[in-house]
Amino acid sequence: MVGMIVVLDVILGFVGLFILQRILFRRSTGPLPPGPKKVPLLGNLLDMPSEREWFTFADWGDKWGDIISVSVFGQQFIILSSAKAAIDMLDKKSSIYSDRPVMQMGGELVGWKNTLVLVPYGDRFRNYRKLFHQLIGSHSAMEQFHPVEEKETHRFLKRLLSKPNDLAEHVRKTAGAIILRISHGYEVEEQDDPFVTLADVATEQFSLSTAPGGFLVNLVPALRHIPAWVPGAGFQKTASTWAKTLNEMVDRPHMFVKQQMTTGKADISFTSKLLDEPGVTLEREFEIKWSAGSLYSGGADTTVSAIYAFFKAMALHPDAQAKAQEELDAVVGNDRLPSFSDRERLPYINALVLEVLRWHSVTPTGVPHRVMEDNIHDGYLIPKGALVITNIWKMLHDPKVYSEPMSFRPERFLGPESEREQDPRDVCFGFGRRICPGRVLADASVFISCAMSLSTFNISKYSENGIVVEPTVDQTTGTISHPTHFQCTIKPRSQKAVALINSDERN
Repeated sequence: MVGMIVVLDVILGFVGLFILQRILFRRSTGPLPPGPKKVPLLGNLLDMPSEREWFTFADWGDKWGDIISVSVFGQQFIILSSAKAAIDMLDKKSSIYSDRPVMQMGGELVGWKNTLVLVPYGDRFRNYRKLFHQLIGSHSAMEQFHPVEEKETHRFLKRLLSKPNDLAEHVRKTAGAIILRISHGYEVEEQDDPFVTLADVATEQFSLSTAPGGFLVNLVPALRHIPAWVPGAGFQKTASTWAKTLNEMVDRPHMFVKQQMTTGKADISFTSKLLDEPGVTLEREFEIKWSAGSLYSGGADTTVSAIYAFFKAMALHPDAQAKAQEELDAVVGNDRLPSFSDRERLPYINALVLEVLRWHSVTPTGVPHRVMEDNIHDGYLIPKGALVITNIWKMLHDPKVYSEPMSFRPERFLGPESEREQDPRDVCFGFGRRICPGRVLADASVFISCAMSLSTFNISKYSENGIVVEPTVDQTTGTISHPTHFQCTIKPRSQKAVALINSDERN
């Protein structure tokens, strides 16, 4: 008991000093943006949502404007509710808005600070970005991986035909298979692949450990010093377990590549190409390993969320599905599967891909940016060290930007209407120098999944005992947010479609 009291006294002392420092040393060169009323010491702690925080943030934005501020124990949070505000700050002033916060649970205690998503702004960040850009940073660079995408998506169709009720599992396996082939030259096992399973577990833990309201230690950093044996410090044991998962996820595929290279059997991949360069130092190998792990972990979950949302959208919107299939039949026909070479001639499919990315926000509040120096923006003080949260969900469902924003309408991105409604890719992949480096890969993966799936399958609502089960339009809490679970009926469009699915996979 005495030990616990001493620990709590130390924590309270840290908190007190932190707050005092904020009060005494913050330069008052302008007012903070408006927001909910703060209370002494706690700030807005009691206002902060613990789940689906984008809805609360959207309500605040409607009430106080596109730029609002809240604080917790003196830590300032700036929440942006419009793409214009995000672009003006994070893109146009990227030199001071590109750092990441020190996220105590996910970053420090679990170890995600070594991956691109949380690595601090600096030399290592720039090195990671260069490595990514060389491999998947442009459409021309991505073309070398189109055959891999087509082959693995064809395998996805076969799995779906065999076991249509296991949709979520098939989507996850295919996303993992594509990204592992690109990152490590690894071909996944058909059943219970260990690397895919590791990515599933680790990325779910990342999402939970970095959500704004997920763990109190993210809001009160001093709590990280509480020993694991103190009551209420269960997060320490959780962090230790999750750190082991993360390290295993990064280390095991990397060792696989090194072993394959030793025996001369390694396929060309992101990792093998970089390890094969002359003079690879330990520091360089660390960056190769963790940047490959960043690619593997990032692509293995975000793409899953988008493709799963596509299937839910098709079950809910048969009219959109019918229009897409009509276009596929006219352009591609029914004697072959669609390929990337067809993309320019499939405007409705491309519009459908854009609507999937808009309708379901994969990262509804993004990952916070950290301001590196005091800045006056639109007359407001954005203080050094403030965390900037982009409410991407709000930006993609803003009625001032999108007509009928809650409706699924690919037509909004066709014809004259497309000139009025913003391309969701300008928002959904983030902003500034922290924009997702895998956005070209993600866009390609969603396109080929939509095109191949709709060319061969009909997707409809699930019925049980003659009663239709209506899917709920909702999504899970977390930095990476998935559509809530749903059931749908997936049937081949024809016997010719079955024959195409069962044909030999492309090389």
